[in-house]
Amino acid sequence: MEPSETTHFGYQKVAAGEKSRKVAGVFDSVASQYDLMNDLMSLGAHRLWKRFAISVSGVRAGDWVLDLAGGTGDLSSRLLPLVGSKGQVVLSDINASMLSEGRRRLIDEGAVGNITYAQIDAEQLPFSDNTFDCITIGFGLRNVTDQDQALVSMYRALKPGGRAVILEFSHPVAPGLKPVYDLYSFAVLPILGKLVANDAASYRYLAESIRVHPNQDTLLKMMETAGFERCQYFNLTGGVVAVHRGYKF
Repeated sequence: MEPSETTHFGYQKVAAGEKSRKVAGVFDSVASQYDLMNDLMSLGAHRLWKRFAISVSGVRAGDWVLDLAGGTGDLSSRLLPLVGSKGQVVLSDINASMLSEGRRRLIDEGAVGNITYAQIDAEQLPFSDNTFDCITIGFGLRNVTDQDQALVSMYRALKPGGRAVILEFSHPVAPGLKPVYDLYSFAVLPILGKLVANDAASYRYLAESIRVHPNQDTLLKMMETAGFERCQYFNLTGGVVAVHRGYKF
């Protein structure tokens, strides 16, 4: 994506180079309350969604895993016991505040030896080709400015036989769910954000960013264009969330 091009920041159209700065502002603001807000917003369901994503990742002992946009470390915390002492998890995020929260949390949990931390941009992964057995990204792809470039970068960094697992808010498919979900997203979420994190605007952005994110079939096609094979997705909670998986062969 050229710097002169525009992209979405929620419903706003902004210069491509401006989105990362605005997203950084959102996560600087909410980092300290991020885990609490996840529990409140999803009524705890985010834990089940993450557990499912891990279950389809195929991660096993000795694997090297990159947790992209890993934030406060929820996925990394679940991945560490799977890779074991001979594997490695790289918890990464472009946002220093979020990465600091994740590092603090995992240190408190006693995670040492098989975990490293990296502040990196998903569009320009600073790793050699064929490095990782699995790359996960949970609720982060929609915040990336050039999602196609991020998928290409993920594909390059995977080993042959490696998997990408993308957990992301998506588009409801269950009958009658969309109007209820829209009402909750635009009426309730900003109020929760104001009460808990003193930040209604960031949670309004969250609701808007979900609506402009590619739907399930479009994201699957984007993965195929990036080179991934055997791509499929799993709808969770009626399509409110979807897990996409693709392989590099």
